[in-house]
Amino acid sequence: MKLTVVGGGSTYTPELIDGFARLRDTLPVEELVLVDPAAERLELVGGLARRIFAKQGHPGRITTTQDLDTGVDGADAVLLQLRVGGQAARQQDETWPLECGCVGQETTGAGGLAKALRTVPVVLDIAERVRRTNPDAWIIDFTNPVGIVTRALLQAGHKAVGLCNVAIGFQRKFARLLGVSPADVHLDHVGLNHLTWERGVRLGGPEGEDVLSKLLSEHGEAIAADLRLPRPVLERLGVVPSYYLRYFYAHDEVVRELGTKPSRAAEVAAMETELLRMYGDPALDEKPELLAKRGGAYYSEAAVDLAAGLLGGGGSPYQVVNTLNRGTLPFLPDDAVIEVQAAVGPKGTTPLPVPAVDPLFAGLMANVTAYEDLALTAALHGGRERVFKALLAHPLVGQYAYAEGLTDRLIAHNREHLAWA
Repeated sequence: MKLTVVGGGSTYTPELIDGFARLRDTLPVEELVLVDPAAERLELVGGLARRIFAKQGHPGRITTTQDLDTGVDGADAVLLQLRVGGQAARQQDETWPLECGCVGQETTGAGGLAKALRTVPVVLDIAERVRRTNPDAWIIDFTNPVGIVTRALLQAGHKAVGLCNVAIGFQRKFARLLGVSPADVHLDHVGLNHLTWERGVRLGGPEGEDVLSKLLSEHGEAIAADLRLPRPVLERLGVVPSYYLRYFYAHDEVVRELGTKPSRAAEVAAMETELLRMYGDPALDEKPELLAKRGGAYYSEAAVDLAAGLLGGGGSPYQVVNTLNRGTLPFLPDDAVIEVQAAVGPKGTTPLPVPAVDPLFAGLMANVTAYEDLALTAALHGGRERVFKALLAHPLVGQYAYAEGLTDRLIAHNREHLAWA
C-alpha cells in the first residue's frame, strides 16, 4: 500500500506519521511519500518521520520529493493538507476582517472565503494531476475550508472524501468523561464542516443508548468551558455545538477579544519555528509535546480510520466524514457537502439516515450552504461581484457596507494568489 501526503512538509505531519506507525495493523502502509515544494522543511520533517518509523519498528519506507507527479504515481490514496500562502496569508485572514467589525478566522467568514479562493484552484490542479497519473486513487482532503474544497473536488468528478478532527475530538473527550473506550461512543453528529452539532452520544453504536443528557447534567461546566460558551446556552440548545459555533453565537464578543490579543496565526508561526528547530535534532525520534498545542488533535487516528475503510483494510464501519448530501438532509441540495456519520468502504461513503433537524440548526446550515455555493463559484470563476455576493450571503457578514469593505480588503491582501485580480 502506497500513500502520498501533499503538503508533507507541514509541521502537522509528525502527528500523522505517529498514527501510521502506531496503527500499522489497521493500515499497513508499505510506502509513504511526503510531497512539498519547500525543500528545507521537507528535509526536516522527512528525517523525523523516518526516525519515528524506525523507533516504532515500522517496516514501511518513507520518501520525500518536491515533484508532485512523481509523488502521487501509483498511490492508493493521496492526503491533501495544504496552506496556500502559508502562515503569512493566515495572519492576514485573521486581521483585516476585524477592520470591518467582523470575525477574523481562517476557515469561516471573510477569512475563510479568502482561503477558499486561494485554495480551490490549487487543489483542483493537484487532483487533475492525480487523476492523470493514477485515476483509481482516493483523495482524502484535510485542507480547509474542508466543505468547500471537498465540494469542488466532488463536483469535478474526483474520488474524494473530506475529513475534520472536530468529531473525533468530541468522541475522545466524551469517552474520557464517561469512562468508556472511544470505540464505544457513537456521535449523532450533523451539520456542515465547522458548523456542526452533537445531537446525541450513543453507547455501542447508532442504535445504542443516548447519554447526551447525562453528559450535560454531570459534565456541563467542563464541556461549556472547553467551548467557551455559557453552560445555560448548551442546556437551552440541548446539544453540544462545535467550538466554531462560538463565532456565530457570540460574534461581537469574539470580535472584541480578537482585537485585544495576538492572532492565532502569530502564535502558530512562533510554534512552527520552534517545531522545525526541534525536528532538525537527529536525536528526536517521536512527536514532541509542543505539537499538541499546534492543533489537529487525533487527526492521525481519523486519517488512518478513513484510509483503512476506503482501501478495504478495516477501520470503523461508521465514521464522520464530509460527503455529498444526496437527500440525507432534505432541506439542502443533493450536491451540498455535509458532515455526518457515514458507512465507509471501498466504494466510498454512504451517509446514515439523519432524524429531522431542528429549524434552529437547519436554518443556519441552509444559510451557510448557500454561502458555500457562492464561494465555490467565486473560487472557480473569480470576479469582484462574485466575491461580494458570497460575503453578503455569509451570516457573519450579511450587510452590504461590510461586504463592500471586506471585498476590497480581500482582493488587496490576496492579489498574488488570485489569477483574475
